[in-house]
Amino acid sequence: MNHRIWGAAVAALVMLSGCAPSGAAPESATKTDTSTAVPKDGTGRKVKIGVSIPAADHGWTAGVNYWAEQAKKLYPDIEWTIAAAQTPEKQINDLETMAQAGLDGLVVLATNSAPITPVAKKIKEEKGLFLVSVDRGFLEPVADIFLEGDNEAFGRKSAEFMAEKLGGQGRIVILEGIPSTVNTDRVNAFREVMKRFPGITILDSAAGEWNREKALNVTQALLLKHPQIDAIWASDDDMALGAEQAIKEAGRTNIWMLGGAGMKDVVKRVMDRDPMYPANITYPPSMIAMGMHLAAAALRDGKSKEKAQFIPRHLLIDVELITPENAQNYYFPDSIY
Repeated sequence: MNHRIWGAAVAALVMLSGCAPSGAAPESATKTDTSTAVPKDGTGRKVKIGVSIPAADHGWTAGVNYWAEQAKKLYPDIEWTIAAAQTPEKQINDLETMAQAGLDGLVVLATNSAPITPVAKKIKEEKGLFLVSVDRGFLEPVADIFLEGDNEAFGRKSAEFMAEKLGGQGRIVILEGIPSTVNTDRVNAFREVMKRFPGITILDSAAGEWNREKALNVTQALLLKHPQIDAIWASDDDMALGAEQAIKEAGRTNIWMLGGAGMKDVVKRVMDRDPMYPANITYPPSMIAMGMHLAAAALRDGKSKEKAQFIPRHLLIDVELITPENAQNYYFPDSIY
């Protein structure tokens, strides 16, 4: 992760807000507190921010849920509503419910870009809430701020590493994620790089939906369909672990993989030079906390409209290639993910 991009964005909005976030508060302080140090929105009301995120159905989203709760503790003087959804339908219901709750802003990490875009657009138009979109972006420019990892770089760096390791020759398959801006940008960038290597054949692709069990099932089908595969671009560490199980069960131990997102268990295997995992790509779930920091800084004194001229509409977090040589810099054994 490019900490300079992250830090500069936080610093800029904290300066605009006129107050810095406090240190981590004790657990009891996360409850609604109407006593002292209550930030106002310009009308004397306590600031209220909703956070809508996917349920913790795999490692990366478990990290998202964890970091949302950690960010909440930094602002006990803001009234937070955090809702996690297993499906787009549930998330739409959550968003519609929160929109009626007198919120000042929303931070949204979409379960799926397409179905969430219309409801986010409607809420923005009808309620005028300050809207921060994180990671899986909307399909229209609805949000006041869109914060994401650099998914084009994620796909490009993944392809460049695989092409180099394969020596420009080989057969690969692709595991894709949930339909979203994240998946589209990653896969399109990956395929664009591979056009430069005519000796590498992309045999097939299938949607593992960033889920270990789904990736296990689709990889089993791909292995049956393709008797010769040199490598798999799993594009996500949860999917990589599911694919690994399928590979081992099929006895196809000559296949290696590149996952992504920096799961600690996979980074450890990169660090230990496990031939199954020669590298990885960073993509921190803590970006949800960054989105919450941005919303808090913009809304705490009721001057979000005035601040808008100074706030970039699109913020990118850089991604980096993790190799055995630098893996120790990205291995955090006590991390949730």
